[in-house]
Amino acid sequence: MTTSDLDLFFDPSRCFIGGEWVLANGQETLPLENPSTGEILAHIPRGRAADIDAAVVAAPAAHHGEWGRMPAAERGRILARIGHKVLERVDDLARLEALDVGKPLRQARADALALARYMEFYGGAADKLMGETIPYQAGYTVYTLREPHGVTGHIIPWNYPMQVIGRSVGGALCMGNAAVLKPAEEACLTAIAFAAIAEEAGLPRGALNVVPGLGEEAGAALSVHPGVNHLSFTGSVGVGMLVQQAAARNVVPVTLELGGKSPQLVFADADLQRALPFLVNAGIQNAGQTCSAASRILVQRPVYEAVLERLAERYRALEVGPAMADLDVGPLVSARQHEIVSGFLADLGGARIVARGHVADSVPAGGHYFAPALVAGADPGNRLAQDEIFGPVQVVIPFDDEADAVRIANGTDYGLVAGIWTADGARQMRLARAIRSGQVFINNYGAGGGVELPFGGTGRSGHGREKGLEALYGFSVLKTVAAWHG
Repeated sequence: MTTSDLDLFFDPSRCFIGGEWVLANGQETLPLENPSTGEILAHIPRGRAADIDAAVVAAPAAHHGEWGRMPAAERGRILARIGHKVLERVDDLARLEALDVGKPLRQARADALALARYMEFYGGAADKLMGETIPYQAGYTVYTLREPHGVTGHIIPWNYPMQVIGRSVGGALCMGNAAVLKPAEEACLTAIAFAAIAEEAGLPRGALNVVPGLGEEAGAALSVHPGVNHLSFTGSVGVGMLVQQAAARNVVPVTLELGGKSPQLVFADADLQRALPFLVNAGIQNAGQTCSAASRILVQRPVYEAVLERLAERYRALEVGPAMADLDVGPLVSARQHEIVSGFLADLGGARIVARGHVADSVPAGGHYFAPALVAGADPGNRLAQDEIFGPVQVVIPFDDEADAVRIANGTDYGLVAGIWTADGARQMRLARAIRSGQVFINNYGAGGGVELPFGGTGRSGHGREKGLEALYGFSVLKTVAAWHG
């Protein structure tokens, strides 16, 4: 497949800086692989420090100029218009995301629709975030203002480019910041496409800048750039630590979303008919390459064997194939990711594989296909139950009572998402408070992904929140004004 075969409405080999489509400073490109075939899908710019610098230099003109001075309601109209144009391109964007990331087409389409919804949501919120008046001493009127940081840097991952653009860049633009986006080198076609859509929708020059490139080059340059006033990073714990250390040199606030080892707790009184699809889908969506993947299923002992068998039945029915075949599971994003995930199953540490899905016949030989695996018999301290695998592998662990369930659920370094399955209302409330997690879902998992729901973690899952109105507090600075008038 070649770039021309994609019928693109943008040039993937160019950066978008200051409202102009330009080649990377060194005019180098990077190959972009199709995970379903192993073939080269397109070539993207190899942005480096010079390109990041050009983008960061271009951004303040928008922040201090047309974009920053624009009334909030008009800023909101532009964001909503971007959302409408995303809807017009849903099929194009879904196809790009499916080919680029490897996820089944229907999942990619859901991501494109989510991107549109984010822009609509933040378009509507642009003139809704207000300050407060504070009762104070006689003779004073005190109030607060919410103001943009200025230039925000966004380093996003390859697994959900459109979703993360919506919740991160969308929130930053809503507050009047000018954004510099560094998408992942493994999958960034929809990030570049988003810039073309934003330009078409009338976003002022410099308000959004997109510089693809390697993390250790472009990403590192953005992290340490003194012209960036706030950083948002989604990715691995190790890289997140480096980003935060780099930002600390400039005393810049950072929002980090770093992954998880999320549990679902299934009690004996749970509605298993409702729970089972959620239990499996939350672990295999996007081939398990999801920070909030429910990779641990904790089941109360009286129903453990029955639940395990029903999970195994579902696993044996899972089919893996090319993204455009739109099966249950697509390929992993790269050969490297395939090697990492396979390594976990090479050393089970006393656990056993109960069931696996199957790779469809006649898949392309160069694709990175991995049959989903359901694992049982793992001690809660086993690396399969402790480390983020980032692949379609779920571990089923028994527990005795509430205290045991909470102990196991909280027994990792992560704290991003958790699911609770029980009909006992009092138990639901107790566990929602007891589990260390940024989000807790009761008798569901994910709540449909709602863009309104603040998202972020605790512990090694990171800090700060994106999505919903809460994100706007992170993408703004609070100013207190105390006026003495006697």
